[in-house]
Amino acid sequence: MQLAVWTYEGPPHVGAMRIATAMEGLHYVLHAPQGDTYADLLFTMIERRAKRPPVTYTTFQARDLGGDTAELFKNAAREAFERFRPQAMIVGASCTAELIQDDPGGLAKALALPIPVIPLELPSYQKKENWGAAETFYQLVRALAGPHAPPPGTRRSPGPVCNILGPTALGFRHRDDLAEITGLLGRMGVRINVAAPLGATPHDLTRLGEADFNVVLYPEIAGQAAAWLGRTFGQKATKTIPIGSNATREFIAEVAALAGLDAAPILAAETSRAAWYARSVDSNYLTGKRVFVFGDASHAIAAARMAAEEIGFTIVGLGTYSREYARDVRDAAKSHGIEALVTEDYLEVEAAIQGLQVELILGTQMERHIAKRLGIPCAVISSPVHVQDYPARYSPQMGFEGANVLFDTWVHPLMMGLEEHLLGMFREDFEFHGEAAPSHLGGAVTERQATAVVVAGPATWATEAEKELGKIPFFVRGKARRNTERYASERGIGTITIETLYDAKAHFAR
Repeated sequence: MQLAVWTYEGPPHVGAMRIATAMEGLHYVLHAPQGDTYADLLFTMIERRAKRPPVTYTTFQARDLGGDTAELFKNAAREAFERFRPQAMIVGASCTAELIQDDPGGLAKALALPIPVIPLELPSYQKKENWGAAETFYQLVRALAGPHAPPPGTRRSPGPVCNILGPTALGFRHRDDLAEITGLLGRMGVRINVAAPLGATPHDLTRLGEADFNVVLYPEIAGQAAAWLGRTFGQKATKTIPIGSNATREFIAEVAALAGLDAAPILAAETSRAAWYARSVDSNYLTGKRVFVFGDASHAIAAARMAAEEIGFTIVGLGTYSREYARDVRDAAKSHGIEALVTEDYLEVEAAIQGLQVELILGTQMERHIAKRLGIPCAVISSPVHVQDYPARYSPQMGFEGANVLFDTWVHPLMMGLEEHLLGMFREDFEFHGEAAPSHLGGAVTERQATAVVVAGPATWATEAEKELGKIPFFVRGKARRNTERYASERGIGTITIETLYDAKAHFAR
């Protein structure tokens, strides 16, 4: 066992909390000691939600281990139902409570509550957060939608109608992605039946079978549930993750094929500024930048594709912490001519970055810390993230507007071609010198003080000449200084006067 200082994912019960917090009318009773209640802070402090997650903890203490902890759980479940009156309840144990083997599912069943109670078996020492979220959503879908499966041959209501599956609480830009894709589907003429888990109720999940097909935005969360819906209701599901302009256009074509629509009108109408910006003169300077990409599988694969195809970056590293999707990441890495890095150890990621001479990192909050230590520009593309990556503004990653957001986000940390050109031209000027860092990065600037008399090799500048030089625009002042000093040196002039300055100007103007 390896002690983890940082970890990319929490235990699976945190994944279950993400599902419960995303939904309305669902309550989670978690058998857990006092210390495991920290997870609330992920939602109220990091995601800045205005209310606590719908979770009731048993919060047993050490002294309770010698008594009846099972009774503590039953009391907590009963009181949670009476207080919150949810449409459905999920029950389970945290990683610590799992060790005492109280069987929350069996205990909740014995209470005979008048609502669906779905037990969760989440092996905390074998699985992680995203798996826990996927398993929880799958169990909810199976328990609530399963009894409503229609007989074979039943006709659905006139379509096209789809479900959107995958967005959760504490997801990276899930709120804005859902809004962006909902709008895109609406413009295509596709009606949304249910969007889940985010914003859905348990009652909504009973209607999942009424859709013609499923739009899977985050396979790590909804892939398992979508596969079950496909087997049970005959619903096909989208495969394309609409991150980047090219992928969004493929997504539109895929949805149109599933819905029986013509994709041409919507493809002609939808545009992205990012596509044109990436072809602009200054953006050509970005071509060939060495980029390392790491995150959950879906975001890492999509980001690497957009970076290579649409901006012209060179992908020198691609990896994920999502072991369940390691094969997909390895296949994507092969398309870039590299070998994938599949690891949950941030130290391995840091070592890979150091060995690849990276110019830009697209990663998680963990890679942002690495980038700060190594002095490499970085943009966050995937969970885990920190509070600044839950912005108040509308900031999707998916769709055409998402492509605009990504272009701005990824280009921002880099020094653009024009800026570097200006630094090169004016690096000798004390107001705009060689030690100046890109302005938007807030780098340290070494101040240079102008003096009344400046020593320049064998020649010095008279005070009047220095003042006259200061009247020359800053963007050519450095060249004027160098030319004047060269003129004085070649003629053995010891002190540069105003006359020397203008003589040199006349000489070099010939």
